[in-house]
Amino acid sequence: MAVRMRKRVLLSWSSGKDSAWALHGLRQREDVELVALLTTFNHAMDRVAMHAVRRALVRMQAERAGLPLWEVELPWPCSNEQYEAQMAEACRRALDAGVEQVAFGDLYLLDVREYRERQLAGTGLEPIFPLWDLPTRELAEQMIDAGVKARLTCVDPRKLAREFAGRDLDRALLAELPAEVDPCGENGEFHSFVYASPAFSAPIAITGGEIVERDGFVFADVLPESR
Repeated sequence: MAVRMRKRVLLSWSSGKDSAWALHGLRQREDVELVALLTTFNHAMDRVAMHAVRRALVRMQAERAGLPLWEVELPWPCSNEQYEAQMAEACRRALDAGVEQVAFGDLYLLDVREYRERQLAGTGLEPIFPLWDLPTRELAEQMIDAGVKARLTCVDPRKLAREFAGRDLDRALLAELPAEVDPCGENGEFHSFVYASPAFSAPIAITGGEIVERDGFVFADVLPESR
């Protein structure tokens, strides 16, 4: 009998719900061996870019996922050239680790997908999109029903009321979203931090922090709950 070879996969990890759901799905596949989570950090702020999640919390996620966290440091401000140079270094590290595919949690934005495909073209790494084109209302409900708990850490007030910042993504929130807002925030309406997931060994105890408006976005800080 032929032995099925598993593809070694690196998962792009934003700290949000789509990354967490991609991790959960990949874990169900017999043809995948997850190698690590890859996260870019704003070095000056010590947080995930856009999601504004503290590095310490992302490390807790990786620990509960049982995977190494590959941390990519980005300067602030960061030019496209600097970003691409750092990602090229991450690609070299992935190849050295025997990685064959890089997974992304993108849902349907074709320009984002094409950018990622261009980034990886010629590197020897294949981009994969395990959540691609899934209906986002059903996807959000499926996540919630499976036990994913995600806190909205960033809201674009031009697309969604600032009062949504700091709330959990649950069915009550979904029911309140305006019709033009994507239920998964795929058009940048909001970003999230996952503190519980079927892909985690245990939930992360958190507490809400300060909510501030900066650079045209509303950010809701999240802190590890002190014991």
